[in-house]
Amino acid sequence: MDIPVVFNIQKFSIHDGPGIRTTIFFKGCPIRCLWCHNPESQRYYEESMLDNDGNVISCGKRYSVKELIKEAEKDIIFYDQSGGGVTLSGGEVMTQNIEYITELVKGLYYKGISVVIDTCGVAHYNNFERILPYVDRFLYDLKIIDNIDHKHYTGVSNKLVLENLKKLSDAGASIDLRLIQLDKINNREEDTDNIIAYLKDNNINLEKIHLLPYHKFGSDKYDRLNRSKTIFETPNNEKLQETKRKYEYAGYTTIIGG
Repeated sequence: MDIPVVFNIQKFSIHDGPGIRTTIFFKGCPIRCLWCHNPESQRYYEESMLDNDGNVISCGKRYSVKELIKEAEKDIIFYDQSGGGVTLSGGEVMTQNIEYITELVKGLYYKGISVVIDTCGVAHYNNFERILPYVDRFLYDLKIIDNIDHKHYTGVSNKLVLENLKKLSDAGASIDLRLIQLDKINNREEDTDNIIAYLKDNNINLEKIHLLPYHKFGSDKYDRLNRSKTIFETPNNEKLQETKRKYEYAGYTTIIGG
C-alpha cells in the first residue's frame, strides 16, 4: 500500500473541529492557494526546508495506519472529556491513497474516536463516499465562489468543490463551511450574496459557517522553502461583523474564527 506523507501531528488542537483534537496533516494538495500558510503541505513527498535557525531539516514522515492510531490513542482521555477526537487535514487528505485513509478512518471509528475531515473538496466524490459512514463532520473549505477568481487564486476551477459540497449535503453529512476572508477579494458584498444564493438554491445543510480572517502566520516558510509568496490584507473587524450578520440573517449559525 502506498503510504502518504505526514508533515505534522498537532496535539491539543481546538480549532479543527469540536473539543480537544489531534490534527494529522497530510502532505500534498491538488490546489495552490496563493495565501496558503502551510506551503510545506503542497507537495506529496518529503522535502527539505530551513528551520528558523537556518538549518536544513526534513519535512515529512511516513507512518503506518497502526502507528497513527497508536499516536491518536495517547490522548483519548482528552477526547472523551471534551467531545473531541482526530481531525485529518493537509494538504488535502481526500487526495491521498484512499485505501490507506479508509483503513485509518475505520480504525479510529472502531476505537470509538471521533473523526473530522478538513477538505478543500477537490477530490473524487467516490473517495468521500468510502469514508462517509465513519466521519462525524466535514470542515469544508469554499475558497472563492466566483469560478474565474477561484482559478486565478488557486489554479483550479471550483466546479468540483461545489458539486461535492452538494453531494455531501444530500448524503446527510454534517458540514461546517469554512470561508477564508481576504479583503476586497472574496468578502465583497456580492461574494457573500452569491454564496448565500448557492447555498439556498442547492438546499445545502450546514451545521455552521466559520469566517476565517486571513493571517500572515507562516509567510516566512516561503523564504525557508525558497519560494515566492503573495501577501494579502485582512478585513477589518467592522467588515467581518457585517459579513457575519449577513449570513446570520440568511439563517446560518456563523462564527468568526476556527
